[in-house]
Amino acid sequence: MALLDSTKYELSERVVAINRVSKTVKGGRIAKFTALVVVGDGNGVVGFGTGKSNEVPDAIRKAIECAKKNLVEIQIRRGTIPHEVVGKYGAGRVLLRPAPEGTGVIAGGPVRAVVEMAGIKNIRTKSLRSNNPINVVRATMEGLTSVRSATQVAQIRGKSPKELFA
Repeated sequence: MALLDSTKYELSERVVAINRVSKTVKGGRIAKFTALVVVGDGNGVVGFGTGKSNEVPDAIRKAIECAKKNLVEIQIRRGTIPHEVVGKYGAGRVLLRPAPEGTGVIAGGPVRAVVEMAGIKNIRTKSLRSNNPINVVRATMEGLTSVRSATQVAQIRGKSPKELFA
């Protein structure tokens, strides 16, 4: 999972979640905001980041900067992923299944944001176990980065892609 340089891509961003968090100190409570943002070029490059600040816009800006530092490239074939995969992170599990042309994106909030920013047009997903947005986004990213194309699998096995399907 090699990280990519964000300056090479035309990235768009989507705010997935904003959370108000507080810390209790001697003088009372201190409220801050956390933001979870997904960025992508819509062509197989996607990343996510989190930011925390006293103000919402600052938290979003920090999250975008973090997301641009964590870009990865994923395998997309004909608008979908090459094979079924389960992404796991913490208590979050996300099932990602390829879908035929015309299906569209069948996914819930955090998974939908990641998949759409990556540029996947047809996919069926199911978020299992945790519904914590950060864990769901991380599980989705884990699943998408573990997807391998037929060429990559053939190379690992020392065969040609045609021999895999023979």
